[in-house]
Amino acid sequence: MKKIIECVPNFSEGRDLAIIKEITDAIESVPEISLLDVDPGNATNRTVVTFVGNPDDVIEAAFCGIKKAAELIDMSKHSGEHPRFGATDVCPLVPVANVTMEEAVEYARKLAKRVGEELGIPVFCYEFAAFNEERKSLATCRSGEYEALKERISTDKWKPDFGASAWSDKVSGSGATAIGARNFLVAYNVNLNTTSTRRANAIAFDVREAGRAKRDGNPITGKIVKDKNGVPVRIPGTLKKTRAIGWYIEEYGIAQISINLTDITVTPVHVAFDEVTEKARLRGIRTTGSELVGLIPLQAMLDAGKYFLRKQNRSTGISDEEIIKIAVKSLGLDELTPFDPKKKIIEYVIEENAGKKLIDQTLTQFKNETASESPAPGGGSISAYVGSMGAALGTMVANLSAHKRGWDDRWEEFSDWAEKGKYYHTALLNCVDEDTDAFNQIMAAFGLPKSSEQEKLERKNAIQAATKNAIEVPLKVMQLAHDSLEVMKAMAEIGNPNSVSDAGVGALCARTAVEGAYLNVKINAAGFDDKEYLTKILETADKLIFSAKDKETSILKIVYEKIEG
Repeated sequence: MKKIIECVPNFSEGRDLAIIKEITDAIESVPEISLLDVDPGNATNRTVVTFVGNPDDVIEAAFCGIKKAAELIDMSKHSGEHPRFGATDVCPLVPVANVTMEEAVEYARKLAKRVGEELGIPVFCYEFAAFNEERKSLATCRSGEYEALKERISTDKWKPDFGASAWSDKVSGSGATAIGARNFLVAYNVNLNTTSTRRANAIAFDVREAGRAKRDGNPITGKIVKDKNGVPVRIPGTLKKTRAIGWYIEEYGIAQISINLTDITVTPVHVAFDEVTEKARLRGIRTTGSELVGLIPLQAMLDAGKYFLRKQNRSTGISDEEIIKIAVKSLGLDELTPFDPKKKIIEYVIEENAGKKLIDQTLTQFKNETASESPAPGGGSISAYVGSMGAALGTMVANLSAHKRGWDDRWEEFSDWAEKGKYYHTALLNCVDEDTDAFNQIMAAFGLPKSSEQEKLERKNAIQAATKNAIEVPLKVMQLAHDSLEVMKAMAEIGNPNSVSDAGVGALCARTAVEGAYLNVKINAAGFDDKEYLTKILETADKLIFSAKDKETSILKIVYEKIEG
């Protein structure tokens, strides 16, 4: 699965659009980057840029942006309302998909080291990337802002983690940069059927982690209670990693709870919505919908949709599109403005920017492309597609079984099977383009120049690397299609008996995918030099094909027995 990291650098220039454009051009000079948002602020004299991509491309693009900002922005002349201490003031990396926080920390520190060594900019690692507890806080790292930087960086306590630790003309211009790793922050507003800001604030204080100050007697007008040190005692709210305030939106004529979810792994969007709904109900107020500000990871929307599906005792093994539709309707995300997943979900925005893939084509287009004079898509892609369709049939039987009248108490059992089937048909579908990409990589390698001995060596290495990939992709198809047979077997045995033939067809497709991909493994293996590697690969492939045939036979036996009574 594709790894995605988001980067949200804040540059200390919000007024000169030409400078901002040069910085974003530098970021976009890395081809695979998707620039999602550029938000300049005049009063703050600060621009927040958001871009995403695979981790290596992201840190390359971040470095290019930081370098360009240091060239164009002179911090000795900077002023603005927002706290700041550098041309690139902060640069957080945020894991979005298939990247752990530990990995994000490694990438943040790799970027920080490069910025410090190659650009000479003082760098402080903060949040999860901090090397000690005190530096986790951005506010602490930036204390005193740019004006205090000259004295701070020369002290033992505040020596930067990377880069210059002494003042110079260069540091005077660039200032310092805080580079870190943090969780994804979601800006999320919940709509209320009231115009009262005071009542909205009361609900916000109920749920936000900081809660409200404790008072004697009347909770509104009573005297604030303080501890023995004179610090106000607080009554915490019910939601961790949540900041919230109530406000009135004149444009919509309603009050909202404005929420920042600083860690959606702790408090997801759907949990926040339900909790606000309950606290509003206790105060005689209803939530009528909600609003996402900015973008959200796909998984967060899928988690929300599945949460509401489970509350309805419905299968969660349905398409992502249907799950997202349930999330949108349950959260009321389309109450104020239409909610377009292609513009609001990070992964979908990236896909839109990346262009069309084979799997985006209609069935007719895909068939015609296959039948054309082009050698790709070929047997490998078709094998992956057939396997995907087989797993989809198994998933369909599971979903039909989850909805079967009289089987209401078994919905979760079949939902689990549908989830497994969905995993296989999605993974196999992704292999359709992977196989064609692998073929194209081989063709590109063969097209490399071979005039000099060095070029010949580079060409040979590129061909071998591309060939290895072209072996491993169909082997992955074999493994996925083989493993998907467990879904078809289970559905033939315990699924809706009216759909047992569909489980049988699914098994036929899965075995076909295994055998078709096997042919691709074999033909590509003929061009690979590492015989020891090939021996292991072909042993694995042989075991998979024999096992798939055995599984198919046993599944069809069950199917025919049930059909024939």
